[in-house]
Amino acid sequence: MKILMVLTSHDQLGNTGKKTGFWLEELAAPYFVFRDAGVDITLASPKGGQPPLDPKSNEPAFQTEDTRRFERDAAAMAALANTIKLPEIDQADYDSVFFPGGHGPLWDLTNDRNALSLIEDMLSAGKPVALVCHAPGILTNVKAPDGKPIAKGRAVTGFTDSEEEAMHLVEVVPYLLEDVLKEQGAKFSKTADWGVHVVQDGLLITGQNPASSKQGARTLLDALGKKAAA
Repeated sequence: MKILMVLTSHDQLGNTGKKTGFWLEELAAPYFVFRDAGVDITLASPKGGQPPLDPKSNEPAFQTEDTRRFERDAAAMAALANTIKLPEIDQADYDSVFFPGGHGPLWDLTNDRNALSLIEDMLSAGKPVALVCHAPGILTNVKAPDGKPIAKGRAVTGFTDSEEEAMHLVEVVPYLLEDVLKEQGAKFSKTADWGVHVVQDGLLITGQNPASSKQGARTLLDALGKKAAA
């Protein structure tokens, strides 16, 4: 079984002069859920190579057992340093795709035709798609076969307005994904800030925040009929 994980290549946090990128826990926790279950993992990003890490996600307060394990793991770090360019990816080669978040995807993956087509093609092929934290924002530009927003009428979740407010980034991000998904007709649900919340609607799986990334990965394995390691 093969799962593709797609990371952002965007490293600028709006016009703040600060860096952003992918959130380490949202890569590390799912990565080991998949690998420990015997899944073959491929990492990709729009530009390929080493994707930018949100430096905040590697501060002591946000490190976890999984993030520390990832940084000690030579194979994982080598895969991260050599992500495949998204245009070179063929969805036919994979059973599923998982999008970690971080603020980066709000700028690049949301508007990346390769990422949008990948999700559309995976769903059309009957393959499950999972996105966590800010990555569900990518769905705002994904279309259903009838041309309507893919999220319309679907149960989804993602990084909430209140969580963005807690980060003091409401005025920095290009859009608030909770608001846009609701405007598109999604059935957006959430739990308390930073709590674990994963929603599955058919082939579409979404997680609210970093804490939801591990459960999101387990839910994806369930959708694939693959058992997670104990």
